[in-house]
Amino acid sequence: MLLPLLMPLVTLITDTLLSHFEINPFLLGISTFAFDADKGLVALTFIFACLAGIFTSIQNKHLTISVVKDNLPEKAQLITDSIIRVISIALLLSLFFATFPNIISIISPDESIWGIPVRILFLAISIMYAGLFIIELLNTKKILLCLLGIVLGLIFSLGSILTIFYQVFSWDGGVFSYLFELIMSFFQASFVVWALLCIVLAFFGMPLYIVLSGIAYIAFLQGGGYVDVLPLESYTILADSSITAIPLFTIAGCLFAEGSAAKRLTQCINSATGFMRGGPIIASVLVATLFTTFTGASGVTILALGGVLSLILTGTGNDKDESEALITASGAIGILLPPSLAVILYAVTNIFSGANVLDIFKGALLPGLLLAVGTIILGIVRDKNKMRTPFSLSTFVTSFKEAFLELLLPIAVFILYFTGIFSLVQTAAFAAVYAFIIEVFLRRDFSIKEAFKKILESVPIIGGVLIIVSAAKGLASFFIDANVPYLLSEFVLAHISSKYVFLLLLNLLLLIVGCIMDLYSAILVVSPLIIPIAESFGIAPVHLAVIFLTNLALGFLTPPVGMNLFIASYTFEKPVLKIARDILPYLLMQAIILLLVTYVPWFSMVFVE
Repeated sequence: MLLPLLMPLVTLITDTLLSHFEINPFLLGISTFAFDADKGLVALTFIFACLAGIFTSIQNKHLTISVVKDNLPEKAQLITDSIIRVISIALLLSLFFATFPNIISIISPDESIWGIPVRILFLAISIMYAGLFIIELLNTKKILLCLLGIVLGLIFSLGSILTIFYQVFSWDGGVFSYLFELIMSFFQASFVVWALLCIVLAFFGMPLYIVLSGIAYIAFLQGGGYVDVLPLESYTILADSSITAIPLFTIAGCLFAEGSAAKRLTQCINSATGFMRGGPIIASVLVATLFTTFTGASGVTILALGGVLSLILTGTGNDKDESEALITASGAIGILLPPSLAVILYAVTNIFSGANVLDIFKGALLPGLLLAVGTIILGIVRDKNKMRTPFSLSTFVTSFKEAFLELLLPIAVFILYFTGIFSLVQTAAFAAVYAFIIEVFLRRDFSIKEAFKKILESVPIIGGVLIIVSAAKGLASFFIDANVPYLLSEFVLAHISSKYVFLLLLNLLLLIVGCIMDLYSAILVVSPLIIPIAESFGIAPVHLAVIFLTNLALGFLTPPVGMNLFIASYTFEKPVLKIARDILPYLLMQAIILLLVTYVPWFSMVFVE
């Protein structure tokens, strides 16, 4: 585990040496090793992502919406669950077969990493789909449902199977080719029905990666049968060097969240601000925001820190309902601040949009700070707590010393990345190694064995995110191939002439998207569709990125199906409607900031050159 984390640091050191000394064969050899190390890290991350997807499925922790299922009668739940099982089995078997045309003919046999042919590395996707398929079979209790799913999967896979036979044996398929034509014609006629079925089943608990993959698979199947594009797109996105940062930052956030970091940070900020009205509120918002920047998922912050922060707030005299509303409202702010994984993914997904990672971080900095400050101010205004902690310089100095190492990490990440000293991957590796050293060797919160156990516990989070990323990339690829961005752009331009009307409609659309889709699916599927339209209205790429991400942060809190409402309901053991009612003032405040960010580009562009 530590070897992949250290590889980017090796690259950093050798790059620094080469920039300060004359190149000689020895240093050139080190540089070559460092370059290969970076390529190797990307390959290891790709394999890790595939294995993480399997582990997430074993733990049954794939992301779902499931807002309808729990309210259904038991018999109706059984029916919908059976349909979901059959479709999942069929799709996973189909995706397994779809990987092999790429291995046989698309990927060059001469391409290799560390001397290992890329064809061999690509097999990790085949293994992932095979593992997911087997797990789904084992979880499906009824043999009849398993057989039905397998038969349906073989029908879906006929094109892939014929392609494999043609590439290996030069067999044209005979009558099976005619049968495949009939299958494509059937799905061309029923594509909308299948797509709507997948969307509806999402609300009944079908994993989101199955929903996205299912729509994408049928889309390519009815459009000519080029389903082998899906595994290839998964490989492309998961083998991107920027994606490597996601598991590394998640590991850093997990180690800090599970250790004593939250307590130390809260005590430090509370000792500095506890004498004033709202001191614990300031501490809680800042800690929640900080952890979301590293975990990359606001729900994780609420789950990991919600209980601790609630105890701190109520223990200092704050109302329990108000405290839990504040924590819920603070959960998504960090996705706008460095080193947010959402910003990284947006930049990677839209690499040709004209907005790179660094510029989006600069653009999102002020809006993110505004959301944090706005939440703090509103929390203080609503604070009726009369308890105050007298300021003590000695207490503050003591707590500052105790939390200094934790405070140093976000500062170091900010400086090292924004000054260009570290690349994104190197920054992520630094954060992961730093968190490991702090928690194991200095704080001694975990033994080495316990730390690796905690890292393993973060794998379902990583796997859940990355498998969504790979599924959504395939669907986004279909939209681009089908020229959907151009068609949408033409439609909008034909019916909307005002830039401000477009921005208002964009806000409404993205709020809905933020409610019903997870963050990563929304970025991968929706952002490529709106960028060409926004360009036609003269909206700067960085400004659009900030509008997009701010909308999604707000969408997490938007009733009735905002994702964080359900996570907070689970964490605080309260009805969703109670949570939704309590956070309404925060939702209104964040909506006002969203409008400022949307209609006043200065807030997004002030730090962008």
